[in-house]
Amino acid sequence: MPIRTVRCAVAALMASGFLFAAQAQSLFERLVTPGEVIEGHAKLEKDCARCHKPFEKGIQNQLCLDCHKDVAKDLSDKAGFHGKRTDVSGIECKHCHTDHKGRKAEIAPFDHATFNHGLTDFRLEGAHATAACEGCHRPGKKFRAAEHDCIGCHRKDEPHKGALGERCERCHSAEGWKKTAPFDHGKTRFPLAGKHKDVACVVCHVGEKYKSLPHACVDCHAIQDVHTGRYGAKCEKCHAPEKWKAISFDHGKDTKYPLIGKHREVKCDGCHFGDLFAVKLGTACVSCHKANDPHQGRQGARCETCHAPLGWRQNVAFDHDLTRFPLVGLHTTVPCEECHRTPVYNDTPTKCADCHKDEHHSGRLGTDCQRCHNPNGFAFWTFDHSRETKFPLTGAHVGLDCHACHTHPAAAQLSVPSTCYGCHSGDDAHRGAFGRSCEACHSTKSFTERRPPP
Repeated sequence: MPIRTVRCAVAALMASGFLFAAQAQSLFERLVTPGEVIEGHAKLEKDCARCHKPFEKGIQNQLCLDCHKDVAKDLSDKAGFHGKRTDVSGIECKHCHTDHKGRKAEIAPFDHATFNHGLTDFRLEGAHATAACEGCHRPGKKFRAAEHDCIGCHRKDEPHKGALGERCERCHSAEGWKKTAPFDHGKTRFPLAGKHKDVACVVCHVGEKYKSLPHACVDCHAIQDVHTGRYGAKCEKCHAPEKWKAISFDHGKDTKYPLIGKHREVKCDGCHFGDLFAVKLGTACVSCHKANDPHQGRQGARCETCHAPLGWRQNVAFDHDLTRFPLVGLHTTVPCEECHRTPVYNDTPTKCADCHKDEHHSGRLGTDCQRCHNPNGFAFWTFDHSRETKFPLTGAHVGLDCHACHTHPAAAQLSVPSTCYGCHSGDDAHRGAFGRSCEACHSTKSFTERRPPP
């Protein structure tokens, strides 16, 4: 039946009053319907008023959005595929989604190859750019129903088992699970410094444990503790996170015993044999060096009065003038060991003859060498025969060698005769005829020189 004829019939019926206006409208709509609607709208097919309003074309879009509230919200929020498109502004819904094409018609044409995913709320970046559509869009569900959060798709792949929450993007990037984003560990209770920056997460977070982890060095490095726990658990007092050998402990500031001289070269274990906190070390030299004391304790316990930390033999500060044998003359340049033949030191003799073997006088002048000799050298004489004996040397006696008179071992007691005849009896040309008082006629200058008569 031609449309014109139908319209005339309906108009005639309405004019005749046989039908109500609403019935006439419904009949008209059924008569002029262009075809079946899609499967999704099948339930609405008999209720044209749900989608159409007679003689008001401008309200068509609003009727669509009244049903499709999710699309309406996208347009309002300028989000999603419909809200982000700028090329469809002002275009009616039916321009793209024309219905009445049959139950199996597809009124939302979609080309996977050309679709711009950037117009959605989830831009495809990194590994997502090459992922298959069905990996995120499940069969039978609308495309917009796809998850936007990482955990929504990757819950089964998540290796931390929820221990780090569901904000995967805090650590990982879309490039791949192993390409981690720069997680700021500094915002935790354990900022990463030094070598810790290069350590893989799983080295510390064993078994995906991220909460209530111990933070003390020894908790992770106990097996590497070369001190075997003797120095306690506060490793950071001595070591720096850059490396174990980077020692930050200042023995001068942190203790009452600054390390100077040779002590700086000594390893910690050289002094600290036991538990650092249970065994308190003494600060006296003898506390550590008693077994090395060559003096066997005879010099007391104040080693620092003679020795310096630079070395046992360096900068010996002992003042020999405070002993019973002050060093003067050539003695000041003699090494200690030349006189102190044993390390006891207190057993060293103080007499000249004890150190200086008398090879020149053979003991004929006694052992009091200092009566004649000066400490600046054996060649320097200090003995004054005129003042220290009862026999002043005059005349030819002055130039004589000591041994000329002191010939007998008995001279050790200085018992040399003081009379002329006592030494010159063998030279008496008078054979005793004039007695033994030679000095009555002769002078000490020579035998041939006679004294003038009294």
